[in-house]
Amino acid sequence: MVEHRHFRDAATAIGTSQPALSGALATLEESLGAQLVERTTRKVIITPLGERVAAHARRALAALHELTQEVEAARRPFTGPLHLGVIPTVAPYLLPTVLRLVRDQYPDLDLHVHEERTATLLEGLAAGRLDLLLLALPAGGSAPTRDIPLFDEDFVLVTPPGHPLAGRTDVPRDVLLDLDVLLLEEGHCLRDQALDVCREVGAEPGGGSTRAAGLSTLVQLVAGGLGVTLLPATALAVESGRADRLAAVHFADPAPGRRIGLATRPGSARAAEYDRFADSLRTVLAELPVRIVGP
Repeated sequence: MVEHRHFRDAATAIGTSQPALSGALATLEESLGAQLVERTTRKVIITPLGERVAAHARRALAALHELTQEVEAARRPFTGPLHLGVIPTVAPYLLPTVLRLVRDQYPDLDLHVHEERTATLLEGLAAGRLDLLLLALPAGGSAPTRDIPLFDEDFVLVTPPGHPLAGRTDVPRDVLLDLDVLLLEEGHCLRDQALDVCREVGAEPGGGSTRAAGLSTLVQLVAGGLGVTLLPATALAVESGRADRLAAVHFADPAPGRRIGLATRPGSARAAEYDRFADSLRTVLAELPVRIVGP
């Protein structure tokens, strides 16, 4: 109406009848208790209040259009922000593959990566700060999660090169009874997993008070002759490349190991999207020294 200043022209522009438009405007004026237009035989004059109401209406319609577009975009899979949490014993070894997958297959996904320990990741997921986690399963924690397995991987024993076990591929787990096994500091799930492996055979990890904040430090301690340690198979190539004074020892089957997967909130609106993302991850992660696990 503001643009055309005529009921007939305005009604034609919006695809309605002149009486219907006039009636709708009269209803609006009645509900507001104010006159928005002056009606003459030739044209419509917009009152000052009518001009201000029209300006508000334009802004409201623009905001509604923007909201509609945003909702429509969100309904399309793999668009918009995704906050992915990753544990430190996974991030350096899997992220290059994950980021390449996102870049190549999901270019409209606005990925944000958060490297934190398991407990902090689970708190972030429960609070809504994080959307999806990449970590060792089962995720655990006080709040329930929906776990999506991706793969299993073996633990490899890393020793100095002159160690009697260096290079062997068939050692039983009970060799841990006679070894000083170095561990990550408390708070890492890999520490708990290594402790479980040792305790299964009755061994207590050695190393005195020596602890490391990350796997890179652990392998340097091993290279320095302070003991041996357990590494996930996905970390072996990267970490053994940091020091030339290391040797790998593989356990006899069934080797100890861990399961890696995704964790989400139960009932997440993006559940189907996360399942498809997991399928894509299984495909690209198959090139690593892992055993892919289906849903």
